[in-house]
Amino acid sequence: MNILPRAAIAALGVVMLVAAASWIPTAQPELPPLNRPGWSKQSWGATPDGRPVEMFTLQNSRGIAARITNYGATLVSLTTPDRSGRMADIVLGFDSIEGYTSRAYLRASPYFGATIGRYANRIAGGRFSLNGKVVSLRVNNPPNHLHGGFSGFDKAVWEASVGTNDEPSLQLNYKSKDGEEGYPGNMNVTVIYTLKDDALDIVYQATTDQDTIVNLTNHSYFNLKGAGEGDILNHELQINADRFTPVNEALVPTGELRPTDDTPFDFKKPMQIGTRISAKEEQLSFGRGYDHNFVLTGPDALLKWAARVREPSKGRTLEIWTTEPGLQVYTGNFLRGDLVGKKGKTYGIRGGLCLEAQHFPDSPNQREFPSTVVSAGGKYTSHTIFRLGVDQLNPADDAASPISHP
Repeated sequence: MNILPRAAIAALGVVMLVAAASWIPTAQPELPPLNRPGWSKQSWGATPDGRPVEMFTLQNSRGIAARITNYGATLVSLTTPDRSGRMADIVLGFDSIEGYTSRAYLRASPYFGATIGRYANRIAGGRFSLNGKVVSLRVNNPPNHLHGGFSGFDKAVWEASVGTNDEPSLQLNYKSKDGEEGYPGNMNVTVIYTLKDDALDIVYQATTDQDTIVNLTNHSYFNLKGAGEGDILNHELQINADRFTPVNEALVPTGELRPTDDTPFDFKKPMQIGTRISAKEEQLSFGRGYDHNFVLTGPDALLKWAARVREPSKGRTLEIWTTEPGLQVYTGNFLRGDLVGKKGKTYGIRGGLCLEAQHFPDSPNQREFPSTVVSAGGKYTSHTIFRLGVDQLNPADDAASPISHP
């Protein structure tokens, strides 16, 4: 999701290029593959203020591997086979912790693979009312609050513990203090990654001692050709939604739930992302492409199919299942090619696709949107599944196959 308004992008352009040129990532040896399903742990350096950081590898019997750091509860890599059995990492990120803490990265704030909180997406003006009182948040995306503020969950070092069940899993815990970035209430947050036979499963949980708001998601950028292997415009996207939430120029929802029919936002049938992304349409001009929330079809709080992506040249597929009511689709419109990623590759414009299962942006200020309030003593739970696959040799056969519950 785009974090910077247009004026800020222009003003920071030269500064970002200089900063990127002055920062050279520290080469780190790749974590060795596991010989069997399971997990491994490795020290991964430290943050600039000295907090130790660890890297965890989860691997299943098919050789699919997820690497997750406790810095930001971040998905750093996800390695999957294509139709020929060749493995590739399909999420954008860095080889070392320095990549996630560099000045260039913090200025661009792409949030590669991070857990976003307390509130994913924008809150208009950095303000909302709760129990008759105005709550003011730190404004990090003028004039709005975005992705939890300057020091959101993506910059926290989480406590980590590895699961002991048959499927490799990692539990990450973080205690968010009352007043952090302006949010009321002490909040205990848990994120559980589980690598299943054909899916990466993410469960979010939170409790609070005061009434507050919460909206958590994962901000991975997917490229099913492989991270750093060009753009995602050839990816075929299908979304289980017949409405979306249009935005104003500041990318905040207007409150309308607009039908997707006869618009570039109609993905009820598979469509290549690049087909209509450059259409002369006001909504696309606001985000320089897709950066919009889709209203998912199906009951809230129950696991439902949200979207499917297919990359035709390699054959990889990705399905999203979630209990959330919305799916933010962001096509990497503000990636600039000035961040050096894994294996020395740069990530250019539209080099990754974000599919962020979440509640709607600015819900605390939109009465008609599903509520994001969690009461004192209550519990927040959210569940999202990234289901990994490979298409059939005959794309027509694959398109005709039904979508089954994970």
